[in-house]
Amino acid sequence: MANHALGAPQVPGPQPVAKPELASTKRESTALLVGTGSSRVADEIFRYAMLACGVCVLALVGLIVYELATKSTLSWHAFGWKFFFRSEWDPVNDQFGAFPFVYGTLVSSFLALLLAVPVSIGVAVFITEMSPVWLRGPLAFTTELLAAIPSVIYGLWAIFVMVPLLRQYLQPLLARYLGWTGLFDGPPFGIGMLAAGIILAIMIVPIISSITREVMTAVPQQQREAVLALGATRWEMIRTGVLRNARAGIMGGIILGLGRALGETMAVTMVIGNRPEIARSLFAPGYTMASVIANEFSEATGDVYLSALVEVGLALFLVTIIVNILAQLMVWSVTRGAPARGNA
Repeated sequence: MANHALGAPQVPGPQPVAKPELASTKRESTALLVGTGSSRVADEIFRYAMLACGVCVLALVGLIVYELATKSTLSWHAFGWKFFFRSEWDPVNDQFGAFPFVYGTLVSSFLALLLAVPVSIGVAVFITEMSPVWLRGPLAFTTELLAAIPSVIYGLWAIFVMVPLLRQYLQPLLARYLGWTGLFDGPPFGIGMLAAGIILAIMIVPIISSITREVMTAVPQQQREAVLALGATRWEMIRTGVLRNARAGIMGGIILGLGRALGETMAVTMVIGNRPEIARSLFAPGYTMASVIANEFSEATGDVYLSALVEVGLALFLVTIIVNILAQLMVWSVTRGAPARGNA
């Protein structure tokens, strides 16, 4: 009472601040939810729609395997497992063996890996660890752009540019200094197993380098700093702190590139020579499982002939699936739950 009598000012308590715009938004949201009714039906529809999408992918793979298996029964009953170990390919007498195609596929793919892996890892290390900031984005984009070029364009470039260079310069040089190995002898035609391996190497470099960059950026930055703090050089830091921790993922990227090389068709068909024979020299022409299907499927008149080509396709399909599954598992073992480090 004394304070009121003396005219002392009253200190009001905290009053809530009115926010009419928030209240209006809340009322509108509530009215919208009430107006739409229960969302249980929509959730169930969405759930089953997404489940159907996932099942469709598995069903498509199963349907492909089923069709290839049923269409290759004639060849399977005629030759059995020996089909993949026979070297004879005689459509006139219905005698078929896929061993030259298996050999050509494996040799060209492993030659491509031998050439592409060092380049891919070097590109990934430079972009991730050593490149200037302004160059990382354009260089990474340019490298990945190579994967978007159609394979027939690679084949045309190989025919008009790479094959003449091999015939005039590289193959004579290899024959002169390494001909004693037996891998580089014979006439230098330009086309052959060596040309197929080189063009495949160019095509799988973007895949391997992209996966390698991904797993290298998954290595924590603290790992690099700890190795440098111990007095390591940049090369030692990259070798022991980054590449060693990312080796499983890098191997997965290499296997993924192998899967691409195994199934490549047009570019290889245009430069490998397309002859079903087994030769030690890399200058000699050859054949792959994919290229024989592309070349001879439209010409297959007999039932056994067609069935043999389908069996080759079935084997190539299964091998490619297995290789890609192994690659994805190895990449996942490194990158799961690891935060990516930015390139900037």
